[in-house]
Amino acid sequence: MRDIVVFSGSSHTELAERICAELGVPLSPSRTTRFSNDCLQAQLLANCRQRDVYIVQPLVPPTQESLMELLLMVDAARGASAAQITAVIPHFAYARSDKKDASRISLGGRLVADMLVTSGVDRVLTMTLHAPQVHGFFSVPVDHLTAIGILADHFRGLGNLDNSVVVSPDLGNAKTATQFSRLLGLPVAAGSKQRLADDRVVIDAIVGDVRGKKAIVLDDEIATGGSIVELLDRLKDEGVTEAAVACTHGLFTGKAVERLRNHPMVTSVVTTDTIPRPADWPELQVRSVAGLFAEAMARIHAGESVSSLFDGVDPTHAPPQPSLFDKA
Repeated sequence: MRDIVVFSGSSHTELAERICAELGVPLSPSRTTRFSNDCLQAQLLANCRQRDVYIVQPLVPPTQESLMELLLMVDAARGASAAQITAVIPHFAYARSDKKDASRISLGGRLVADMLVTSGVDRVLTMTLHAPQVHGFFSVPVDHLTAIGILADHFRGLGNLDNSVVVSPDLGNAKTATQFSRLLGLPVAAGSKQRLADDRVVIDAIVGDVRGKKAIVLDDEIATGGSIVELLDRLKDEGVTEAAVACTHGLFTGKAVERLRNHPMVTSVVTTDTIPRPADWPELQVRSVAGLFAEAMARIHAGESVSSLFDGVDPTHAPPQPSLFDKA
């Protein structure tokens, strides 16, 4: 691993340190300076010449500053004659901007992908894109990991899952929820969701049998928590007794912490460390994805296959089971 150099932007240094600990390499220093006119400048403080450079930076709030810092660090690595530059973006925020669902609307996901490639990125390593088609926005290779194996290990470790059901907040996430349910050997259900605004949704039906069961709600990302609270209300109407909530990207913006901590149906919330944990929620359970990213980075560096990590699970944990979403 001598020729691997890992840098971190300022958005989540703790995750970069965990990844480096798993890799057995030091986290190389860098410096980001803000000038009096509010412009940023990035400087890499380790030799990059003809080395395999990885820059760890999830796009988290303040998202625009996180993105600009990443672009500047990539540009600095390119100027320092790096052999290959991989942007490690555990949370790619602009994946939500993936389609033209209104007149004269921007496609932020494609634009940011173009910006990263223009800055000098040779490869992107990310996790659980909100919209999988964003993968195709990039003109460079993208390795797309998933954390559902890590989340499934968490629930298997809790023991008794009898009378439980995995629930997706919407039909778009139903295939992922189906894979997750197979890892746990549980049935699956989903909400029929309509988004009215960024923080307002309506779930008008639940597809699947949930009556009298305990729910494990799985989502890719939780921001304000509005979709989850709406789903919990519908699940209560359908006879669900309690719910555990799981997600890969726990942003928990706005009133999300208050909504989920105090909701009478929520027994626990578990997420991963793709995003820094909120300081005011000590009960939140966080599972690390650092080992998964470190293994992917080591395989990329060695020119080995990363495909066995795409599911993030041991396939023997997931015996085939019929699902009402298999033909969705």
